[in-house]
Amino acid sequence: QVQLVESGGGLVQAGGSLRLSCVASGRIVSINYMAWYRQAPGKQREMVARITSGGSTNYADSVKGRFTISRDNAKNTVYLQMNSLKPEDTAVYYCNIGMSYGYAWGQGTQVTVSS
Repeated sequence: QVQLVESGGGLVQAGGSLRLSCVASGRIVSINYMAWYRQAPGKQREMVARITSGGSTNYADSVKGRFTISRDNAKNTVYLQMNSLKPEDTAVYYCNIGMSYGYAWGQGTQVTVSS
């Protein structure tokens, strides 16, 4: 079993920054990708950013140029640096990893951006 623990969420004013972290532990076998998703009230969960084991990244159009995903393979940790935050970025942010035998989700961390 794999555990994902997110941290770094909180309340920030529009234009501000936050850095999310997600640490994976447990039965970790060959992580293929690590990703961040988010879900706002009344909306479907959407992919925010994704990074492969080789370092390739892709982002949702809504966050390109503002968010940066990175990972530390040795620490099984993925980060999401969020700059120039907007009220529409308010959501619960979830960490997600894909491994050779399956995938796992974190419990989520709330990000609230006030206008």
